[in-house]
Amino acid sequence: MQTPEWLKLGLYDAACYAAELAVIGFSWGGWVTGGTARTMAADRSNANVVAALSLICVDQSKHDSQPADRVAAIKTASSWNRGNFVMKNGWAMMPGTAECDSQVAKVCADKIAA
Repeated sequence: MQTPEWLKLGLYDAACYAAELAVIGFSWGGWVTGGTARTMAADRSNANVVAALSLICVDQSKHDSQPADRVAAIKTASSWNRGNFVMKNGWAMMPGTAECDSQVAKVCADKIAA
């Protein structure tokens, strides 16, 4: 069976436009693959959990036996050491856990020092 010339050109054009659309969509259009979308969702949910747990950490710092002294020490400490100071005091240890989370401690220290 002979295919008409116009049909061949139409199919080639459609294939070229589809490839062009994919390139433009993924590079400038904001399209992402399923794996990238899952990674982005996991990062976003982790950031939200850290933000929520940091509020518990700030509240635990307010119930400390020496809150004024320790908050003053956090404010004078360098930004690199603030999270370690919060972890040392145990404020970043969430109820039901055995160890402190460093991301929670850093965000908590930033909120306390602000």
